[in-house]
Amino acid sequence: MTHVADVRDSWSTRTGFILAAIGSAVGLGNMWRFSYVAAEGGGAAFVLLYLLFVAVIGIPLMASELVVGRMTQVSPVRALAKLGGRAWTPLGLLFVFCGLGILSYYSVIAGWTIRYAVDGFRGAIPSDAGDAGAYFNAVGTKLPAVGTHLIFMALTILIVLGGIKKGLERTAIILMPLLFLLLVGLAIWAVTLDGGGAGYAYYLKPQLGELLDPTIITSAAGQAFFSLSLGMGALMTYASYLRSKENLAREAATIALTDFGVAFVAGLFVFPIIFHFDLGGVIGLGDPIADNTVGTLFISIPPALGSLGTMGDLVVGAFFVMLFFAAITSAISLLEVVVTAVIDGWHWSRNKATLVFGILITLLGIPSAFNLNFLAFADKLIGNVLLMVGGLFTAILVGYRIRPQAEDEMAQGLTSPGARRAWVVLVRYVAPPVLILVLVFSIPDLITKFKTLIGI
Repeated sequence: MTHVADVRDSWSTRTGFILAAIGSAVGLGNMWRFSYVAAEGGGAAFVLLYLLFVAVIGIPLMASELVVGRMTQVSPVRALAKLGGRAWTPLGLLFVFCGLGILSYYSVIAGWTIRYAVDGFRGAIPSDAGDAGAYFNAVGTKLPAVGTHLIFMALTILIVLGGIKKGLERTAIILMPLLFLLLVGLAIWAVTLDGGGAGYAYYLKPQLGELLDPTIITSAAGQAFFSLSLGMGALMTYASYLRSKENLAREAATIALTDFGVAFVAGLFVFPIIFHFDLGGVIGLGDPIADNTVGTLFISIPPALGSLGTMGDLVVGAFFVMLFFAAITSAISLLEVVVTAVIDGWHWSRNKATLVFGILITLLGIPSAFNLNFLAFADKLIGNVLLMVGGLFTAILVGYRIRPQAEDEMAQGLTSPGARRAWVVLVRYVAPPVLILVLVFSIPDLITKFKTLIGI
């Protein structure tokens, strides 16, 4: 008897896989969090450190996830049990929990992009900064937020129901080029803003003394990890649908560097806006959402752009359409992690797994729509701490438990034995201590978010 899980879909083209994997990595964090953390971290000093950590942590760990996925051709839960034994099953379950948990609140934030895009083109977002917070509270919480959350989740479920070729791959092939075009267009428009030169100088001119600042180093390492969709099994799941012997080292580098490129170009749009409208003070906003980034994104920038009149309204609308594209391509990868695990583990059909768990995730997201402190705590717990744990144990699995098999799997891309040894050194000896350090730095903020949630 052939189980449902035995009839496995696959990517039709390498381009489709690459664009889908980039779409998984590129999310709201690239469009604003990168620029926000860079602003806090001294601009160019942070950018240089970020690029360094992408090279020494991001690409090696991404290659590790791709190795596990292609080697096993199954979901992360079964893959880790297959390679490491039953003791590694909890790590696979952690990936599924992270995908389920992150999507539940990520969809709420993504739903805001739908409302802001529509209202931006309509010129309905207040141009007065004093009214922007009231507008956000009116459309970004409670029933209005539940409504856009439902719309976004319905779209996510619909795409995943289409499967790999007709759902995930087709969506990535259409939306990712559009995202790139919108981003480049917005960055070119930002050149026309008065005072933008000061923004570029801050963003692109490194202060060498800040390269040794432990806080900036930790922030750069954390952002490099977060922005690449590592530690949640998404890329591992996508790689499980690879049939041909792709060059995994090349694919990891392509995905990681494109992800960095998107974040970098987004900074070329954001920093001129910050300096043109004198928004430097927004870094200190006391917004309840994680790191103030979403509060700045939805409360500070839209009214500033809206003050430019019709052109500002068009820019706001285009900006949030771009954010929506980034959000939906990341959301489908999160749901796919859960769906693939259910298909492989319980032998459900794709339709049943997608509908049942899509609806479950939708229901789990409702508390985040009503309580932004709950959203902030969930983001810090899952999006920061648990992802770090997932990435740490992935490095241990590939670097120690299955190192010989992993090296063999990488041999096609890294033909030089020395290059493969260097990859193993990064996975075994560099990634784990850096991840542990960032994890330790994340704990105090998690405790703060928890105290805020319970009212202490």
